[in-house]
Amino acid sequence: MIDSEASDTTAAARRLLRGSAHAALATSLAGWPYASLVAVACAIDGSPLLLLSDLAQHSHNIAADARVSLLFTAAAMPGDPLAAGRLSLLGRAERCDDPRAAARYAARHPASAGYAGFADFKLYRVDIERGHLVAGFGRIAWVARDELRCRSNAASLGAAEAEIIAHMNADHADAVALYAERLLGRGGSGWRMTGIDPEGIDLRREEETARLDFAAPASTPAEARQTLAALAAAARQAQPR
Repeated sequence: MIDSEASDTTAAARRLLRGSAHAALATSLAGWPYASLVAVACAIDGSPLLLLSDLAQHSHNIAADARVSLLFTAAAMPGDPLAAGRLSLLGRAERCDDPRAAARYAARHPASAGYAGFADFKLYRVDIERGHLVAGFGRIAWVARDELRCRSNAASLGAAEAEIIAHMNADHADAVALYAERLLGRGGSGWRMTGIDPEGIDLRREEETARLDFAAPASTPAEARQTLAALAAAARQAQPR
């Protein structure tokens, strides 16, 4: 595989991972594959985050064998659903007590606030092993863990994430609306930013989610603000879709 193809494959895999709000979770039940549907978010480095009840069968399975697989799929397309891109991720589910990771999950899935505080619900982070991408005819490849996780040092951006989101939603709601309408072709009002990481931003409107990817990584708050300003300028010049 030539470098440009490898780069395209990696980018497609990371877009699927970052842009998905739900995934199929496969765990082991006494050696048998056990599949369930779960809500998913991503830590700032791209690691999947799951909020699971101790009472659920998949949680019992993880306690016995932490190895899991997650299937992420692209938006449904007319015709053959198997023509859509998909990523099968292999990894190990580990308990996560990071408050920033918990905040990212809650922002991605606001309904989880109603039960996230219950004693039997725990946040898990999936330590990625590798992924298998099917992105179309002839575009099938394994993707290494280091290619799936964000390689930028995003510590300062992670620390400033809540402030940036609050500022954008309070003072630049018009820009957030334009991101959704002009750059992503998404209709409706009330779009809000729910997350930012070096590779893009997450948006939400009621039960609808959207992902806007950056053209180049933004690892610091200053770089993120410059990128958001440039995207706002591009959105204002773009024609409505």
